[in-house]
Amino acid sequence: MQLLINIDVDDLARAEAFYRDAFGLLPARRFGDDGLELAGAPLPVYLLRKDAGSEGAAGSARDYRRHWTPLHLDIVVEDLDAALARALAAGARAEGVVREAAWGRIVPLADPFGHGWCLLQFLGRGYEEIAT
Repeated sequence: MQLLINIDVDDLARAEAFYRDAFGLLPARRFGDDGLELAGAPLPVYLLRKDAGSEGAAGSARDYRRHWTPLHLDIVVEDLDAALARALAAGARAEGVVREAAWGRIVPLADPFGHGWCLLQFLGRGYEEIAT
């Protein structure tokens, strides 16, 4: 099995700048004016230009305002405070405070396209601290 990350955006150039500046992802391949593969993550990340209002899943219209979905991605970082500062400077919006648990620290974010992300810094043995 192979897993890909596809992110719909309404402005490919703006998305490229955000994901470069916030998370250090770099362009790998371009697919005309409507797609860009980003490198630098363990999985390929594809930015797909889709107009706001165009048909999305199940006939719903794409909307790039902040939206909630039970699926989100976590970016594991070595230094949460530095990563958060970089993401905010690139245009992310923090959606809560940094929380600490036995396994590490986490903060929820939204990108400029309405997608939810979390920055996560493992401490100690990470999830092994709470595994049963």
